Amino acid sequence: MTIFYFALIITLVLNLWTIINSIFLIPLQPSKKWKGNHKVSLLVPLRNEESQVEGLIASLKKITYPNLEILLLDDHSEDDTYSMLLDRIQGDERFSVYKGKDLPEGWNGKVHACHQLSKLAEGDFYLFLDADARVAPSVIERSLATMVQHDAAMLSGFPHYPNNHFLSHMLVPLQHMVVQLHLPLMVANFTKKPMFTAACGIFIIVEKNAYEDIGGHESVKNSLVEDVHLARLFKENGYKMILVNITSSVLSYMYDRPEETWEGFKKNTYTGLGRSMVLVIFLSIFYAVVFLLPVGLLVAGLIEANWLLVLPYLLTVTFKMWVDARTGHPLWLSLMIPVSVLLLIMMMISSMSVHIKGERYQWKGRSYE
Repeated sequence: MTIFYFALIITLVLNLWTIINSIFLIPLQPSKKWKGNHKVSLLVPLRNEESQVEGLIASLKKITYPNLEILLLDDHSEDDTYSMLLDRIQGDERFSVYKGKDLPEGWNGKVHACHQLSKLAEGDFYLFLDADARVAPSVIERSLATMVQHDAAMLSGFPHYPNNHFLSHMLVPLQHMVVQLHLPLMVANFTKKPMFTAACGIFIIVEKNAYEDIGGHESVKNSLVEDVHLARLFKENGYKMILVNITSSVLSYMYDRPEETWEGFKKNTYTGLGRSMVLVIFLSIFYAVVFLLPVGLLVAGLIEANWLLVLPYLLTVTFKMWVDARTGHPLWLSLMIPVSVLLLIMMMISSMSVHIKGERYQWKGRSYE
């Protein structure tokens, strides 16, 4: 029973901490609270995104913000992305389409595309958006109102993920869980301590002058997790950055196929952990104890008809259900948390192994160290 009480205490603390911590995940303000008319440049890099173009443009055309320019950059796509962009914008004067320049040595592809877009932009605020994102019509007003309320120069958040295959269901929504479990949101959102921050490159809005002051995307030109590194630079330079719950206004069709999900996470996971083998080992053990040990107790409880042993597993389900309910994801995912965590551990190890073997990460026809 010692193991049972240990698991029970751990899972109780897990729930209590997450409920308290999630209070400090800032909600988007209502659009009516925004009274300004600053020009906003919405910037979208695209590489081999022909499957996303139609949905993206349809979503962007519904944006209600009046003083808006939308700049789209085709980053050497090998499919019909460019021609589809030209066709779908259909004379909407807010849109401009560009072809990207060759990738210089030492630059990450997406970072270079964002850098080029920023040099073309004329707005007072830059909204960097991924091609797989879809946004609510009022998302810009709500974001700007939230930035003003919190005196922030950068805002980011993790979107809602309407996944369409099993691996994506298991892994992608875990981003919300990891943030609310590991990041002390009160410190992240109400101080300028660089160590405590997170960001999601799918949706980032920045104040132009602050962005230029920190060196823009050029300052993180070789990063595979440029979103987080940008956020830290904002804080290091005295600017406030906030992480917001944007799930009611932004969704992302992040990966179309299971192979994309695996390769995408493999590219980013180990780098996101600071390429620390010690941290991978620690987190693997921590997740195994917190989320997989209760499964062993569940099995024992079912065999022995001792329903008390089921309680730690139910508490892990409750923890995940709380996160999923706040981020708009299906509640049945919480029942699968042991599977999700096991896949996450495997992903961390797989991502780390690429670096240990001296191999390169592959993504959209490009390779990265």
